[in-house]
Amino acid sequence: MTTTHNTPPVPTLRQLGKATGVAALVAAAILTVAVLPAEYGIDPTGAGKLLGLTKMGGAGAAAPAAAEVLPTTATGAGPIVDKTELALRSDEMTITLKPGEGAEVKASIRKGQHFVFHWSADAPVKSDMHGEPHNARPNEFTTYWKAPQQSSGSGAFTAPFDGIHGWFWRNKNDKPVTITVKVDGFQEKLYRPS
Repeated sequence: MTTTHNTPPVPTLRQLGKATGVAALVAAAILTVAVLPAEYGIDPTGAGKLLGLTKMGGAGAAAPAAAEVLPTTATGAGPIVDKTELALRSDEMTITLKPGEGAEVKASIRKGQHFVFHWSADAPVKSDMHGEPHNARPNEFTTYWKAPQQSSGSGAFTAPFDGIHGWFWRNKNDKPVTITVKVDGFQEKLYRPS
């Protein structure tokens, strides 16, 4: 009994060279007709202008002035770049809560400044992210995010007012829970209120 294998023919060096040459010609044509006009404003064939590609970039596009903050056009939500004279900080704090215990970690931050945060707990905890102005009256606070049972949270925060903004966690478990919070941004300090 004989077994036959149908192996497709292997291309010759000449066929490979021909296919490579065709691919290079197609790539050169795409570069000349589309990429150069769209990216660099160079249009040697005139096809980029006919296709409207020269308006996308290159010499026809106006460059923004140095140190200028341009407003967003897609959402109108505000500037894309928010300059600050404050130093960028990276803060990290770890706390352990006994069963039934609650604690806060706060960041002092000015209105309009930002931080990016991530916190994680080794078991689900009740969490409440909120803020209050400096020297706030009792019960004068703004809640941003609440969760009855959560093991982690991440986000980007922009302070709506000068004050202290942060988290309250409560351990509703029957064993201690350790929470680590990391904050990178323009906060003045990260601390546990007394």
